[in-house]
Amino acid sequence: MLPATRDVRPAPGALDAVRASGNRVGALVKHNVVMRLRDPGQMISYLVMPMVLMVFLKPLYVRAVEGGATQVVTGLMVMFSVFAIAIAGSSILVERQWQTWDRLRSSRASATELLLGKTIPIFLIMVMQQAVLLAYGCLVIGLPIPPSIGYVALAILVWAFALLALGAALATIARSLGELSVVADVGALLVSSLGGALVPVAILPGWAQAAAHVSPGYWALELMQRAIAGDGGGMLLPAAILLALGVAAGAFAVRRLTRGWGRTRLL
Repeated sequence: MLPATRDVRPAPGALDAVRASGNRVGALVKHNVVMRLRDPGQMISYLVMPMVLMVFLKPLYVRAVEGGATQVVTGLMVMFSVFAIAIAGSSILVERQWQTWDRLRSSRASATELLLGKTIPIFLIMVMQQAVLLAYGCLVIGLPIPPSIGYVALAILVWAFALLALGAALATIARSLGELSVVADVGALLVSSLGGALVPVAILPGWAQAAAHVSPGYWALELMQRAIAGDGGGMLLPAAILLALGVAAGAFAVRRLTRGWGRTRLL
């Protein structure tokens, strides 16, 4: 006689709750996709500007540093992906400016669901931006074709996740779109420059080389360059640091929203 087996299928109530949560997130995602498509200017600028700069800066980088094509492509890609933090932050902050954020909070959607609905479209935009720039780098700038597309895809996903979480956390602190823009733009320049996106870390001043390791841009550049070289082992440390940063920033954003720090009345 065969022993009785336990039924490990989830209870119908649990399935209904998961389905309802998915429907709420899906509705928010569709709404935010429409919003992004109606105002694509920011997305287009963060895609076209690095392409133009790659063409003009390539001769300088090729003559100045070894692996100049890799440096110019990955450096500008990381730099302009950091600028895209403003897109993630504004997708949340604009609801507060329109006086609709409290209405969303009064719905059945949890803070986590609200963040997912807001950030999933931005995540896809960030992934697309980096993928297009890398493809452009290979086809036009002369970036060596990576031996492992899987490593490159993983690096793009990890970096996009970290950026998205940072943008969401920033949106729960900033009180206006102007304040968000200033913090995001200045922070992007600082993070990318200190991380070696414009000038390789090896030729930066001593104090900047020491401080570079605290910049997310440094670890993003390290991750991308390791992925392009096919060095899976070398990707582990930068990927772990960026994932930890993303988890911490995401948890901070959820906590701020849950405790009411993102409400319209703070504007």
